[in-house]
Amino acid sequence: MLADAITLYQQRVDKLLRHYISSQDDTEPKLKAAMQHGALIGGKRIRPFLVYAVGDMLNVPLERLDACAAAIECIHAYSLIHDDLPAMDDDALRRGQPTVHIAFDEATAILAGDALQTLAFEIISQPMAQLSPKQQLAMVAALAKASGYQGMCGGQSMDLNATDKQIDLTTLKQLHRLKTGALIRCAVALAIIAADITDNEQDLLLEFADAVGLAFQVQDDVLDIIASTEELGKPQGSDCESNKSTYPKLLGLSGAQATAESLINDALSALAKLPYNSQLIAEFARFIIERRV
Repeated sequence: MLADAITLYQQRVDKLLRHYISSQDDTEPKLKAAMQHGALIGGKRIRPFLVYAVGDMLNVPLERLDACAAAIECIHAYSLIHDDLPAMDDDALRRGQPTVHIAFDEATAILAGDALQTLAFEIISQPMAQLSPKQQLAMVAALAKASGYQGMCGGQSMDLNATDKQIDLTTLKQLHRLKTGALIRCAVALAIIAADITDNEQDLLLEFADAVGLAFQVQDDVLDIIASTEELGKPQGSDCESNKSTYPKLLGLSGAQATAESLINDALSALAKLPYNSQLIAEFARFIIERRV
């Protein structure tokens, strides 16, 4: 069931991304090709999955969620393009393929990331059927906050500044909540905005999102150690090689795995209190710490 849903939503958002990028004019075909390479290089589409799966659970038609799913994946793709740059992690592989700055060049990679970021807000700000201007404005605000200083960019800066340093668990948790967790929380928040649910239900879903978002990054830290280069699609041990701050480095491998398990139990506990059929979302939560990629 989960595998089928992941594939379905992956194909749906990939079709949208191809449409939005191919619809751009051909003023600069090299930049357009770099955007396509960065956005359509593969991946499970975790953030769009959450937009669709949580929205569907809340009885929101998928068509009302399409723009949100495409926009948040554009933001994620831009972040990966920039994350791979020589000034950041200096990675040559992403999902088993050359990173954008390798496939093209560094300047084009920077511009491709910039263009995907602005495309996200172009997509999400266009009029959407069955959504009020107030709802759309809330979506734009949520995506902007999750992407910027108070979210992903702030977390990436913390990550860079923590390299080659020993940081405490509280700081590492905040780093991960911003760098990875903020955009995962945003995916759930976008579905919430599209639905009409109570404040208590919103709180429970955001509690779920926070736990899953942190668990996702903890598992990434674990996979850097236990997964192969072929499974990861990038060099195994790259975080260790770069001397980054990670949960295994601070807590040991077993301690990091126990932390991920505890976070998923917290997420499942929040889900269990909701008056919806949350089986698919619960399966997804377990998948987060059982995945190998």
